[in-house]
Amino acid sequence: MSLRTWTLLAVPGRAEPAAKMRLVLLLSALLGASLALETFVGHQVLRIKTRNEEEVRQLQLLESLEHLELDFWISPSAPALPVDVRIPAAGVRSVKAFLESQGIKYSVLIEDLQDVLDKEQQDMAESAQRERSTSFDFSSYHTLDEIYAELDHLASEHSFVEKIQIGESYEKRPLYALKFSTGGSNRPAIWLDAGIHSREWVTQASALWIANQIASGYGSDSSITSLLDKMDLFLLPVANPDGFVYTHTWNRMWRKTRSKNAGSVCYGVDPNRNWDAGFGGPGASSSPCSDSYHGPSAESEVEVKSVADFIRNHGNFKAFLTLHSYSQLLMYPYGYKCTRPDDYAELESLGRAAANAIKSVYGTTFQVGPICSTIYQASGGSIDWAYDIGIKYSFAFELRDTGRYGFLLPATQIVPAATETWMGLRKIMEHVLKKQE
Repeated sequence: MSLRTWTLLAVPGRAEPAAKMRLVLLLSALLGASLALETFVGHQVLRIKTRNEEEVRQLQLLESLEHLELDFWISPSAPALPVDVRIPAAGVRSVKAFLESQGIKYSVLIEDLQDVLDKEQQDMAESAQRERSTSFDFSSYHTLDEIYAELDHLASEHSFVEKIQIGESYEKRPLYALKFSTGGSNRPAIWLDAGIHSREWVTQASALWIANQIASGYGSDSSITSLLDKMDLFLLPVANPDGFVYTHTWNRMWRKTRSKNAGSVCYGVDPNRNWDAGFGGPGASSSPCSDSYHGPSAESEVEVKSVADFIRNHGNFKAFLTLHSYSQLLMYPYGYKCTRPDDYAELESLGRAAANAIKSVYGTTFQVGPICSTIYQASGGSIDWAYDIGIKYSFAFELRDTGRYGFLLPATQIVPAATETWMGLRKIMEHVLKKQE
């Protein structure tokens, strides 16, 4: 039974609203404790600004020391780019002392991570209370069961929307995608996924909002109607369901899959280092305990292989779009090498047009460019794989924010993030559609 189900069943119907909410929050806290949900009391997130290559090397050395259990939200790569790192409470003082001894400047982004997580759980509990009498709340974070139930609802409400299973996870959870199609066989198609890194909750939430926008917009929105009249769209809202469930039940900061690694006590593979695109190269780790562990072989992760097989078997995808967080970036290949793709000029121009569309909503700025030069070199990524098999329009979105909350973006920003992201996606989709005409 989910946390939300427990809290709803336990609230007496005749309780006063204030008392009812207090009980919901209390039960949420107690259930979290009973599930042994990992706590992050005293953990801090630092932003480090390096000034030269030597300081970058010092941070890379720090990152390689696995016994410190540092969680680099943004890894050290170049002096111009900030580095964000979560430090367990026991190591905060020593890491700060090390940085100060090296003259490396830093600031504190999050003073106590558990405070932020507590607020997130409170918001989810309050949303659960509201949903007892209202429809699905797109402005809240949800569990996997709730997300899958909403996929059923969207499919039942719209005849051109179908929930399909494209595979299953390591722990045997279904990989459900929505197929938006108005008819015809093997039509040109667009792929969109989210949540390949499980802790990036704003991506799964944004994907759901976008799915609803597309479903409700057909017939009334000319852009959506034109697209679906000629192309199919496949949307996978939770690309890493095992990891996502683990973030709700055990460790909110979990990034990888949950597969067992032979000969290691550490679990999981980074599914965005597991694609057959420069596999095992720079920016991926050979250590099973690393958050960027590439796995024993390309497509070793059943979640990755399921998507790759589906796309290969379909054979007519024209765009591959994937949602990540955070940093406000819009990137295209390559990541596993630092050379420009053959279609550099068109991808750069389209990326900038999409970034302008994003900015037009709330003024949010996205940096555009190839992965390698925009953030860091990283091998085994999905959009590199998609581009290399012939899907020209392959883009990765890194959604809000730029570091204030990082992976813990408040639920109040879900709908704004999804709204602006949709405008960027829409610009790319319109371009892809024109190329089919």
